[in-house]
Amino acid sequence: MTIWDRRYSKSDYLYGKEPNDFVVQAAPLIPPGPVLCLAAGEGRNAVYLAQQGYAVKAVDISIVGLDKAKRLAAAAGVEIETEVVALADFKIPANYWGGILSIFAPLPPIARAKLHRQCVAGLVPGGMLVLEAYTPAQLQLKTGGPATASLMMDLAILHHELAGLEFKYGVETERQIVEGSGHHGLGSVVQVIAVKPGL
Repeated sequence: MTIWDRRYSKSDYLYGKEPNDFVVQAAPLIPPGPVLCLAAGEGRNAVYLAQQGYAVKAVDISIVGLDKAKRLAAAAGVEIETEVVALADFKIPANYWGGILSIFAPLPPIARAKLHRQCVAGLVPGGMLVLEAYTPAQLQLKTGGPATASLMMDLAILHHELAGLEFKYGVETERQIVEGSGHHGLGSVVQVIAVKPGL
């Protein structure tokens, strides 16, 4: 059992059942086509996108989380595809996804850079990456997120690791994050909407 299996083993949803606020803002911009949700956890964002009409694949290291995601989807009257896999081992098909979602998906720097290169390759021309992550400033706020700065991101890192995408929106900001018991309070985040050129 992984640490995430233990975290998701309670009956309630650690980060709630409602989608991330930034996902709600960005969803209308995602072009038609299949959408990949990285580190999908208990499925709140994947289910929301399925409700918007997207064909969604949710991947996460936790089978417990994805089982809850499937139950959440069934309760919402939608279907999502799931795959239990560590992001460091996940192979993203090239030139396939209309959208890729990465919402609070912490990885060590080497694995993160590799995953981000695959994200760039995995989008179709015109495809969109939607990302929100904690910045190192989050360590002072202590309202959720990783315990070390190496698992966090900023705009400079993301511009480098997502080379090949055109940033339509990219900010580092503080915002109130109320997502279950897992994220609660003022958070220091980086938000990105980036598109693969070519259309």
